[in-house]
Parts: sequence; structure tokens; C-alpha cells
Amino acid sequence: MQRDPRAFLWDVREAALAIQTFTTGLDVTAYENNELVQAAVERKFEVIGEALNQLSKLDATMAAQLPDLPQIVAFRNQLIHGYATVNPSTVWTIAQNSLPGLITALQALLNEQA
Repeated sequence: MQRDPRAFLWDVREAALAIQTFTTGLDVTAYENNELVQAAVERKFEVIGEALNQLSKLDATMAAQLPDLPQIVAFRNQLIHGYATVNPSTVWTIAQNSLPGLITALQALLNEQA
């Protein structure tokens, strides 16, 4: 049985909100010095990228409404396959600068689908 495309949106939203929770109260230096938080954030970014990759295969029209989808999937691939070259400050910057816009777009799309 095929998964409802909205479930992927929900997964992405929950992972994104978790990243925000994990990083609340931290600055880039605290983040770079906390391997546990780094691992948690990177794992949630992997979930986001994989869920959006699956969504794009299942419902390309819906997926196309999300900003920077190809870059998000590519970031997931970098985290998984290029883990040795991941720069914590880059992950931090993405979490701080790109994630809020993704959450807003996700919520709008979820509201449309309700």
C-alpha cells in the first residue's frame, strides 16, 4: 500500500521542529562543541531529505511547491555519503537560516491538504 503524500510532509515538519528544539538556546560555538546535538540535528536533516525525496517520487506536483527541494535532498545525500566532509557550521547555518522558511512552506501546504 502506498503512503499518503501528506504523511511525508508531516514527517518533514516534525523533524524540522525537532531540529529547532535541539538547537534552542545554542549559538554556533555551543553547537560545534556538542557532538550529541550535532548527531541529532544531522539525523533529522537526513529524515527531511529522505521524506522529501520519497514525496517527489510519489507526488511531484506537491513536492515542487516546497522551496529548494533538490538542494535539501542533496544535503541529505551529503550527510549520509559524505559524512567525513560535513562542516558543523554549515549544518548550523542551514538550521538557522533555511529551516524556518521550510517549516512555513510545509505548514501552508499541510493546511491546503487538510
